[in-house]
Amino acid sequence: MASPTTTRPVSRGGSFLIETRRPEEIFTPADLNDDQKLIGQTAEEFVTQEVLPHVHELEQHKEGLMPALLKKAGEIGLLGGGVPEEYGGAGLDKIASTLLAEKLSTYASFAVTHGGHAGIGTLPIVYFGTEEQKRKYLPKLASGELIGCYCLSEPQAGSDALAARTRAELTPDGKCWVLNGQKMWITNGGFADVFIVFAKVDGEKFSCFIVERGTPGFQIGAEEKKMGIKGSSTVPIFFENCRIPRENLLHEVGRGHIVAFNILNVGRFNLGAYCLGGAKNVLAVSSKYAKEREAFGGPIARFGLIQHKLAEMAIRTFAVESMIYRSAGLIEDAMASAKAGTDRTQQLMQVLEEYAVESSISKVYGSEVLDYVVDEAVQIYGGYGYHEEYPVARAYRDSRINRIFEGTNEINRLLIVQMLMKRAMKGTLPLIPAALRLADELLAGPPLEEEPEGEFGAEERAVANSKKAFLLAAGTAVQRHREKLEEHQEVIGQLADMVMEIYAMESCLLRTQKAVRSRGHAGAGAMVDATRVFLYDATDRLEKAARTALAAVSEGDPLRVQLSALKRFTRRDPVNTIALRRNVAAAVLDGNRYPFEGR
Repeated sequence: MASPTTTRPVSRGGSFLIETRRPEEIFTPADLNDDQKLIGQTAEEFVTQEVLPHVHELEQHKEGLMPALLKKAGEIGLLGGGVPEEYGGAGLDKIASTLLAEKLSTYASFAVTHGGHAGIGTLPIVYFGTEEQKRKYLPKLASGELIGCYCLSEPQAGSDALAARTRAELTPDGKCWVLNGQKMWITNGGFADVFIVFAKVDGEKFSCFIVERGTPGFQIGAEEKKMGIKGSSTVPIFFENCRIPRENLLHEVGRGHIVAFNILNVGRFNLGAYCLGGAKNVLAVSSKYAKEREAFGGPIARFGLIQHKLAEMAIRTFAVESMIYRSAGLIEDAMASAKAGTDRTQQLMQVLEEYAVESSISKVYGSEVLDYVVDEAVQIYGGYGYHEEYPVARAYRDSRINRIFEGTNEINRLLIVQMLMKRAMKGTLPLIPAALRLADELLAGPPLEEEPEGEFGAEERAVANSKKAFLLAAGTAVQRHREKLEEHQEVIGQLADMVMEIYAMESCLLRTQKAVRSRGHAGAGAMVDATRVFLYDATDRLEKAARTALAAVSEGDPLRVQLSALKRFTRRDPVNTIALRRNVAAAVLDGNRYPFEGR
């Protein structure tokens, strides 16, 4: 499905740290068109009608049930979103694909299975396959006739994927590759037909291969006994002199890292969308339960501390949603602006790399917000939240894996800062000139403070000053450690947290301003209150991260000067967040659902 023509300017990845955007320049859920909404509705109805009635059987791994559900999903076009139409897919735009992932998340095990097949199990062939490989596999993967999976991790190579020990050697006659080794934690591995496998040619050149089920020398291990996502298949894979045709090499010898890392960028972004949908679902059941459960003479929903939980669950989910759909719009706009006639796959690879920072943010922030939401849901349910017959116990267990999937959150925090610094050094992202301008501003002394103008003037100033706080902390860290900054992971982690908070703050604010301008306060609902609470609390988190980073890289008089500047950047008037949260909680309880859907 082609995306609509857009007039939004194309922004470089990471540029939100140094540029100011206008509300009309970002994509929000209110901008979804009818075709995109229909895809989301179809996905939501499929999970409700076809998947949820079988949850107990899926958790018990009833043989053949999950593959059958995938095939049903394929029959109505829910598996081929990333597959071009000429190969039997739907060719969905990035925004529609994001909505599809979100709406499939009601049952986490199915969402994981879907992502393992339609995402990382199929897209390597879409992006890197030869014409012959695409015609052979993609139509059947899109329909569900074949199920795909992605085989990267090994017992000794998880986050450090390039340390893989699985080997591939070409036979003397040049007709076959012979694979030897083991893969671990392979989603869909128990029933998949097509395996995307990474191995080192001659033990050195990291490469990628397509392996079919039933190939001699290929063996599937027993299902892992997992803490969560029990309905999904997770197995080890073994290769013992496994011979595959020479033409099953995917991409080029020694270029497997290009396949792996670009696909992981897609997976990370999509994982954030799955987490978003999961958070919305858990918030809805928590609200309903809070109104039904009575204690001390009435429903627990009337208690302030329960309302605080419901409101904060909604507010953090709102931040994730605002970031993810903003990023989806950026990616889609970049693709729409690509030059006609050039290689589409190459364009897509460049776009995925361009927004790798935003993809990692989606993964980290989304997974950590979902973990917060499910934890608070268990608390709202009380003792029943710890009981397997109630939905939040499973949601709690299922959520935890997301901080490990697609590169741990620790790895992704490092990547966020490393990618930004790499672009800064290359000059493709002008962070260095921005930091120098800030240094000149600090040397000139504090400017005269002017009262912020407009309804959101205080929030706009908070976002702008947060960017300055990041430049201050990051610039000081780079000046102190230079090329050895990567050895100071604790500092990098604090800087990454600042980057994520800035993107979340600005995304919430721009979305709310856009909603108020187009539909007024009544149309925006409690969105204004949610944004004001989020920005106020996010500034606290950002200030703490900056203070921690500065204290680790500076001392004495220079540190005191830097902390004085930081205090100025994070100064703001008090906000009655308790009253604002009550308004948000009221909106949640009024509909027993996430209150900003489609706004």
